[in-house]
Amino acid sequence: MKKNMRYLVPNDYMADPAVHVFDGKVYIYPSHDRESGIEENDNGDHFDMNDYHVFSTDDIMNGEIKDHGVVLAVKDIPWAGRQLWDCDVAYKNGKYYMYFPLKDQTDIFRIGVATSDKPYGPFVPEKDPIRGSYSIDPAILDDGDGNYYMYFGGLWGGQLQRYRDNKALESAKFEDDDKAAIPSRVVKLSDDMLQFAEEPKPIVILGEDGKPLTAGQNEKRFFEASWMHKYNGKYYFSYSTGDTHNLCYAVGDNPYGPFTYKGVILTPVVGWTTHHAIAEFKGKWYLFHHDCVPSNGKTWLRSLKVCELEYDKDGNIITIDGEG
Repeated sequence: MKKNMRYLVPNDYMADPAVHVFDGKVYIYPSHDRESGIEENDNGDHFDMNDYHVFSTDDIMNGEIKDHGVVLAVKDIPWAGRQLWDCDVAYKNGKYYMYFPLKDQTDIFRIGVATSDKPYGPFVPEKDPIRGSYSIDPAILDDGDGNYYMYFGGLWGGQLQRYRDNKALESAKFEDDDKAAIPSRVVKLSDDMLQFAEEPKPIVILGEDGKPLTAGQNEKRFFEASWMHKYNGKYYFSYSTGDTHNLCYAVGDNPYGPFTYKGVILTPVVGWTTHHAIAEFKGKWYLFHHDCVPSNGKTWLRSLKVCELEYDKDGNIITIDGEG
């Protein structure tokens, strides 16, 4: 299905949006692309983002998009190395918590936390990353019962292939095509929102046959960009297939899964990266994502987009044409 799309920040390159409604407004937390001069490669070294902006609006498709400016930068973070990739924000007990992936001074991705009294920052980082954290793409679910969960992980440049059972391997390892795909991770957060409350667990995605998706099922299996939302009491885990450029989703009955694959949310866009958020506002659902049309297809200069998202009568997401 083709949809009317809106570019949200036409005068700058923003990508990888996380989106939430706080205090009756929509807040958008993207990564910030820039011309770094680094040659493009499979490890993502050209994605040398170094700060975050926050945007807000009270009318997604037609209203003003307010830029609250830089709210956190690499230079502010005590343990920083480089590459401040996508982030997410959660609210609890009067405080906002920003979760961000960043390479430490040994070039290993960790996940950090920064806090603010306002949804638009500025955010003040903790002096150390979360203990036991690794990889990229943190996305937070407020389950409405006092529990908060982080979903994270990404292959290739996101380094997830370097870990098994939350332990680092001597060398990175991708699974054979007939083996279970490397999974995203889920972990409950501690009461103070600053640490993991448990060991991260794998997110199992089952195919229509009830068996876990394999590494060779490239059009369906997880690669990066976890997101979680709830609809009619069900948990919708959505993600990017990475090198096959789809946004897909799977549905489960609890935050840990297992989740059953249901289909494609968004077909490929211009530019090979695909990363998104799904949010409800004023009775309508929206898909936030990015493409590389304004930068003439340069994959490291991406632009934020949004369109409406719809479900059918059975709760299935109606596929959106990424070129729309």
